[in-house]
Amino acid sequence: MDFNVKHGTLETIKSGCLVVAISEGAPLEGPAAELDHACSGQISAAIKQGDITGKSGQTLMLFGLPGISAQRILLVGRGKDAELGDRQFRKLVQKVIITLKDGGATDALLTLAELPVSGRDLYARTRLMLETIRENLYQFDQFKTLKASKPRLKKCLIWSADKADAGQLKLAAEHAEAISDGIDLTRTLGNLPGNVCTPTYLANQAKALGKTYKELDVEILDEKDMKALGMGALLSVSAGSAEPAKLIRMSYQGAKAKDQPHVLVGKGITFDTGGISIKPSPNMDEMKYDMCGAATVFGVLRAVVALKLPINLVCLVASAENMPSGTATKPGDIVTSMSGQTIEILNTDAEGRLVLCDTLTYAERFKPASVVDIATLTGACIVALGSNTSAVMGNNEALVQQLLSAGKQADDRAWELPLFEEYQEQLDSPFADMGNIGGPKAGSITAGCFLSRYAKAYPWAHLDIAGTAWTSGGKDKGATGRPVPLLMQYLLNQIQ
Repeated sequence: MDFNVKHGTLETIKSGCLVVAISEGAPLEGPAAELDHACSGQISAAIKQGDITGKSGQTLMLFGLPGISAQRILLVGRGKDAELGDRQFRKLVQKVIITLKDGGATDALLTLAELPVSGRDLYARTRLMLETIRENLYQFDQFKTLKASKPRLKKCLIWSADKADAGQLKLAAEHAEAISDGIDLTRTLGNLPGNVCTPTYLANQAKALGKTYKELDVEILDEKDMKALGMGALLSVSAGSAEPAKLIRMSYQGAKAKDQPHVLVGKGITFDTGGISIKPSPNMDEMKYDMCGAATVFGVLRAVVALKLPINLVCLVASAENMPSGTATKPGDIVTSMSGQTIEILNTDAEGRLVLCDTLTYAERFKPASVVDIATLTGACIVALGSNTSAVMGNNEALVQQLLSAGKQADDRAWELPLFEEYQEQLDSPFADMGNIGGPKAGSITAGCFLSRYAKAYPWAHLDIAGTAWTSGGKDKGATGRPVPLLMQYLLNQIQ
């Protein structure tokens, strides 16, 4: 999808379809009023006849209106509210793109960026609009013999009422395109089946990115490298699998060499059976999504490199497959992490924190400005926050607040959970420095407490995306690409 900016008198601009919003129960204004005047009142006549009322989400396609160069006009209702909320705005844009993508027009001119959206300036609402468009054009059909038809819509023009706004619109389009490309990569990696997307596959994807973008330096650590580093926690997860674990480092230098890097750490469990503590079989197919933290890191990195952001970024992906076998780690086993701390494995299905803790220790060598780990870590997070909001925890309140703010800006929201010292006691073990679970209470928080013990050397935050990384069950099952928008906004905020 090509995004471009167009300035000019609306009725004179040629396009396959011109999209205009109208309000419910209110006189026409703005672009709708201008076009109604140009076509001698045919838009207001359609409203008067009841063909459309302006109710939120209503649409009406009009063809060949006199005095207007566009082949079609798509009217879309925006409701009665003076300002739209993010959710209302996205639903409106979604309705428009679903109407257009399989219609007759190959290009569309959108005036929706002119709509007032609460708390959003022209740049922010334009970017939100374009990311919503791309989200609804995504297709994943590479394993289907009968492919989905490609959308006829190929180009979207964003109308600029004031030529002076063109710079903001172009920046929004540039950012939206790069972020959406990153989201698409994240969704595709997440949607791949576990027999394709293995730790080795992710390592090869990292190498391919390194060849595509010369700004990247890529290093793959295999199991013998991890053993030499003392990563007993990470290796305990892959012990039962024929697929070898990989620790992937992808480094991007967009700032001065002396500038401290931001570090992203992604959980990359390419399939999670639960190991010896095996999961129940219903919906176990969705455990291919247990690498969505890793997929997020790939998507963010791709967007950062495409935009050539002036920051230094280190991306670490801890990837393994968690399987039961005669060589698998057993409940009651004790392993030694890279930090030297010992862990009693009370549940082999609490494996994400085991691959992450060694990677968080490894991150110390980069002397980071911040470290954010991203993981589909706990089912308890879904119980607490559902599927709309990611959880954030951390040891640095400024960093946590930056992530929360970025989530609001990107409409990819998170909510802070506490890491009070009292929760740490739930990890006590009579046989090792800690257990890898803290019992049935506050499971997301005790998982964060576990990780916090390995992240004392730098500002650190943890994003639990178990509820937000994918949509579960039914025909709409699939990866969402979250929290790529949140993390990209966080990184963009570092340079502004």
